[in-house]
Amino acid sequence: MIQALDTFSRRVCQACSALSLVMVVVMLVIVVLRYGFQMGWIALQESVTYLHGAVFLLALGYTLQCDGHVRVDVFYRRFSPRRQAMVNFWGTLLLLIPVCGFLLYYAVPYAADSWALMETSKEPGGLPLVFVLKSLIPLGIGILLLQGVSELCRSFLNWRYNTEVQ
Repeated sequence: MIQALDTFSRRVCQACSALSLVMVVVMLVIVVLRYGFQMGWIALQESVTYLHGAVFLLALGYTLQCDGHVRVDVFYRRFSPRRQAMVNFWGTLLLLIPVCGFLLYYAVPYAADSWALMETSKEPGGLPLVFVLKSLIPLGIGILLLQGVSELCRSFLNWRYNTEVQ
């Protein structure tokens, strides 16, 4: 199960890396059009915001897998691997999973309301896909939660059985 969840997070992040490249190209087009030809499109500018949101929200799980989130490790770095696994287990169980549950509790109705309205941009010429953008919030949190379950299992095995599960 750990392997499957890790693979899922990794594949989603690989897709996000492609979105990052698309975002850079679209931003370059926006800059060239604006400063080279005095042209601009709101929809093109909003697409960068959508891509940016997608990249950050969908890569949350993989960032957790790579231990890339901010960690205040004044004491943690001096702990043995077994004690680090214990800290990771309890931190995931008591902090990460409840926070993800709390966020999902509010994010799902928020996205559902947007879908019910088929919410569009308030800007003239903007993208008519605000409901899709808002759907990325619970999706990203869900991916983070799945990776949290993987980390919880890994930390438990490393802590209780003194193994090194990757």
